[in-house]
Amino acid sequence: MTEFPRCDRTPSWEALQSHFQQSGASFDLRQAFDADPERFRTWSIQAPGVFADLSKNLIDTRTLELLLDLAADVRLEAQREALFNGDPINHTEGRAVLHTALRAPAGQGPFSDEVQASLTRMLAFADAVRDQGKSGITDVVHIGIGGSDLGPAMVVQALQSYVPAGLKLHFVSNVDGHDLAPVLRGLDPRTTQFIVASKTFTTQETLANAQAAKAWFLRSGGTDVARHFAATTSNAKAAAEFGIDTTFGFWDWVGGRYSLWSVIGLPIAIAIGSERFRELLAGAHAMDRHFREAPAVGNLPVILGLLDVWYRNFHRFTSRSVAPYHQGLRRLPAYLQQLEMESNGKGVDRGGRALGFGTSPVVWGEAGTNGQHAYFQMLHQGTDVIPVEFIAVKTPNFGAHVDGELLDKLKDQHVKLLANCLAQSQALMQGKSAEVARTEQAPTASKDLDRDVLAKHRSFPGNRPSTTLVLDALTPSSLGALIALYEHRVFVSGAVWGINSFDQWGVELGKALCNSLLPRLASGDATGLDASTAGLLAKVRG
Repeated sequence: MTEFPRCDRTPSWEALQSHFQQSGASFDLRQAFDADPERFRTWSIQAPGVFADLSKNLIDTRTLELLLDLAADVRLEAQREALFNGDPINHTEGRAVLHTALRAPAGQGPFSDEVQASLTRMLAFADAVRDQGKSGITDVVHIGIGGSDLGPAMVVQALQSYVPAGLKLHFVSNVDGHDLAPVLRGLDPRTTQFIVASKTFTTQETLANAQAAKAWFLRSGGTDVARHFAATTSNAKAAAEFGIDTTFGFWDWVGGRYSLWSVIGLPIAIAIGSERFRELLAGAHAMDRHFREAPAVGNLPVILGLLDVWYRNFHRFTSRSVAPYHQGLRRLPAYLQQLEMESNGKGVDRGGRALGFGTSPVVWGEAGTNGQHAYFQMLHQGTDVIPVEFIAVKTPNFGAHVDGELLDKLKDQHVKLLANCLAQSQALMQGKSAEVARTEQAPTASKDLDRDVLAKHRSFPGNRPSTTLVLDALTPSSLGALIALYEHRVFVSGAVWGINSFDQWGVELGKALCNSLLPRLASGDATGLDASTAGLLAKVRG
């Protein structure tokens, strides 16, 4: 494993600390805009498929210079090349990390022949299922968990306008039977296609749901498991024992949270068709090229990743809220939770040494405008400063079935949606002083409350940072670019922190303990358990 310098052991880290103390901590966005009328133009980047307004962030030219120095000190470019070249950068598992190869055009990436052959076969199957006149399929039930669920579910939701009206996609992940049971209600086994997604075909939650789905299928009159069940797995033998003949395998260099570009994307391909699935790949590849080739100062994944380090390690912001102002992207925050927190939620560096600084922030959010009526109160007036990421889509696509007066109404609603998005970032930055609040009339305020007290309740500190990402339209290509942007951004911050962003050992301990507790739930044996676990065991068995 090649050793790279760790961020906190570089000269630029010390320089950033000094800069933060001298001016970074007191940086005021309102003053910055007053001093520089061109700030929006200076701090905007157009990347493939995604425009980014970074001007409302707590950053200036000197900060960026020092962050770029930090990137140079940790040899970010060399780490990036190791990623694209297929070096085993996931060193704790001895694996390459080659999700970029999955979306590279034929002949332009590692393992190209194998990737293209797998893609062609998967897309042919997807188109066959999607041809409802021949397949007779009306419902597709995808059974997976984690990266095998979050990515496909998010993309299918985002691209609903491309899904045929007579085809429904359902996603089941939780081992809780309350996830599967409502999905099966009303389905016809003769017109239902099941996809079981598990690389090893041993994932507890996925196999439990698959077995339950098979039991329902047979009990409800289904007669051909091999025809109605397919699997995306590398364990064809176990799938065959289940009764599945059609399997699509993939490689150990495809990490779960980076796998939607592989055969794990089968439900996406069924939903939007092979041509548009290739557009999804092409959009991601365009962002790959931008990340690999664009100069650092205009490289959007690099700048966003460095900004994350600036906020996490110097401002000590512990979370980031993602607010997509498009209902189709409502599952994006959940997808990004795994992408970032499973990747960078690490406490040791690549050499196993404890870190003396924070790594992954908590990533959370909700689609606008719903979030405005839920947690935005805290963003505007709470005691914690939480950077916000707004995502806006310029042109809506409601689907070919929407026309006439309804289309006019929905377009008008989209204008309102965009206005809300822009207003929220403006409000976070500008705030409102108590002096201004004192001059306003608040119709719902108590008439008995002192005006000065009321003004304090109705003032906003402002100077709260945000980024706004804008897509011209939500298409397979732009969505592919957006997802790849987030992937590379996570890589950048992980590379700076000197951690392995591609393992997830923290997931394993709970799994192992679950397996040891399962027989105890049947027997009641609490021998050797801590008092709390023993007590809870008795409680849930009683």
